[in-house]
Amino acid sequence: MSGPLTASAATGTTAVSGEVHTRSAPEPVVTRAALDPALVAGRGADTAFLEQEAENAVHTGTRIGPGRDAYTLPAEASGRSAVQLAPGQYVEFTLPASTNAVTVRYSIPDAPDGGGIRAPLEVSVNGGRARTMQLTSEYSWLYNQYPFTNDPNAGLLHPDWWITECGCVPGEGYEVATPFRPMHFYDEQRMLLPKTYRAGDVIRLTAPERTTAALTTIDLIDTERVGPPHVRLKAANVLLFGADPTGRRDAARAFERAIAFAQKRDLPVYVPPGVFSVSRHLIVDDVTIEGAGNWYTVIRGREVALDEPSPDGSVHTGVGFYGKDAASGGSTNVHLSGFAIEGDVRERIDTDQVNGVGGAMSDSSIRGLHIRHTKVGMWFDGPMDGLVVEDNIIVDQVADALNFHTGVTNSTVTGNFVRNSGDDGLAMWSEHEANANNTFSRNTVQTPTLANGIAIYGGTDNTVSGNLIADPIREGSGLHVGSRFGAEPFTGGLSITDNTTVRAGTYELNWNIGLGAIWLYALDRSIDADIRVVGNHFLDSTYNAIMLVADWPVKDLYSITNVHFADLRIDGTGTSVVSARVAGFATFENVDARNVGAVGVNNCGAFNFGPTGSEFSLVDLGGNDGGGAGGAWLAPWMLPNTITCDDRPPVVAPPAPSPW
Repeated sequence: MSGPLTASAATGTTAVSGEVHTRSAPEPVVTRAALDPALVAGRGADTAFLEQEAENAVHTGTRIGPGRDAYTLPAEASGRSAVQLAPGQYVEFTLPASTNAVTVRYSIPDAPDGGGIRAPLEVSVNGGRARTMQLTSEYSWLYNQYPFTNDPNAGLLHPDWWITECGCVPGEGYEVATPFRPMHFYDEQRMLLPKTYRAGDVIRLTAPERTTAALTTIDLIDTERVGPPHVRLKAANVLLFGADPTGRRDAARAFERAIAFAQKRDLPVYVPPGVFSVSRHLIVDDVTIEGAGNWYTVIRGREVALDEPSPDGSVHTGVGFYGKDAASGGSTNVHLSGFAIEGDVRERIDTDQVNGVGGAMSDSSIRGLHIRHTKVGMWFDGPMDGLVVEDNIIVDQVADALNFHTGVTNSTVTGNFVRNSGDDGLAMWSEHEANANNTFSRNTVQTPTLANGIAIYGGTDNTVSGNLIADPIREGSGLHVGSRFGAEPFTGGLSITDNTTVRAGTYELNWNIGLGAIWLYALDRSIDADIRVVGNHFLDSTYNAIMLVADWPVKDLYSITNVHFADLRIDGTGTSVVSARVAGFATFENVDARNVGAVGVNNCGAFNFGPTGSEFSLVDLGGNDGGGAGGAWLAPWMLPNTITCDDRPPVVAPPAPSPW
């Protein structure tokens, strides 16, 4: 197929002055990560929904973007474009398949003093009666320096930190223009429709005249057909233990009674359709908890301030399913599936345990959850072994979507969809004890507003394969291998295979340079494990496709060696194919590139500029073809370590990706 997926044009209807008129609906433009699905076939999560970008739809609003500058609405949009609606304007989408449920990704303004506003959005199909979707900016709009604030009028949180804006350490009394570094603009809302509509029907999203939002930005719509609720008859049904399905009364004690009963009787716990209020951790061990499906069973909680900090430093609690602490032996045989977790986290406090799923869970599984508005969707503190995390949706977090932290082994994260994380989408952090023999495969990670799509910090024999990562925003990129944050060293091997990054390679705020779509960073120690980067596609990289770097204070202490790049396709770079800012070496074999914006290799080494050349060597194993106007990207004249250093080369925007 030469373009994005389309369905045949169909007949739709629209209401004008009370009359219904028949007209021909335009064909839908279905994308994945805002690309033709053929360009990313076989990579990323297989989702039940179909994505349509607002900028490809019929609308009476204003298209914004494309743009990749951080702190702007286009940069955080999927595909770096969206549509803004003034009151009375609309965007409408032709349904590509039968649909009874929609998810809208949007942004509305913050309140003048922070805290967010609420605003309606009208949803109608074929000109029929509109239903109101409630939008909110209460969980978006962060500002300032890490760990950020909800106050748009705040001065610098860290006046003793170096900032790009003045190229200085400003000190006390320095004033910045406010709001300073606004970010995390988008949120999303889901709605079950009153019936199932057919392919070719037209769904319209309208910012009503009465809206409290001066502008409503629509990024995309996901449409799907949700099946009937899952029913488990032979189970400990939480309703029988007093749980209120309307959400008016707290259900935590009822859940705990159901869990205790199920453990004694070797039964699963069943949570039927409804909204259940739980505003603290539910400790789970040797238990199966099944919902009716994440569109039907919602477990929702407020963030609650603690009277005094807990031993782990938390000052709040909130809804979450937690395994026992690893120091107490952790939990085993926990199986969670088929429900939504909706938190109430609006600020980032790193000591807070206000995550959707947490603790230690061995020989366990988590499937089919939908998690939003928690701090981290899933944060696991090992040691623990044998966890399967599969087919979940994690959106709108203020920090990571998922993190394997400390001694997680023999575990898999597969088929998950992540969007709008506030830090790394998926991470393995080997602090204190190495993570080993884990796999992140066939996941989709879109629009992390800070840091990376997928990041591996130390560890042994881990694998990252078949993932799709799109649109990282700042201070990180698509794929990251980092010796940092006190992580244990990389040992054994690390396999990064058959992944695709799209519009990656972001601006690193502190260094004032662009990063690679994949970047390896030696900060705490050298990286010398056997790292294989094979079969990956790097599409439309904003700066470099590949970057290897050490921080300036340690550039003569640490190196990156033994990295092997093979069978890569690089379609479009704003600058180079490879940027080397470290000592060491890497091999390259069958790395094909096109639409390269600058010289193929930007080799600065350790910036000592010795007469023998760069401290970083590129080893040509053959088959490295293509490049830009300057010829082959890995030119024979510059091997193995010719200095070709341009510290901040000009950026040439590449064309959109196309079939290879």
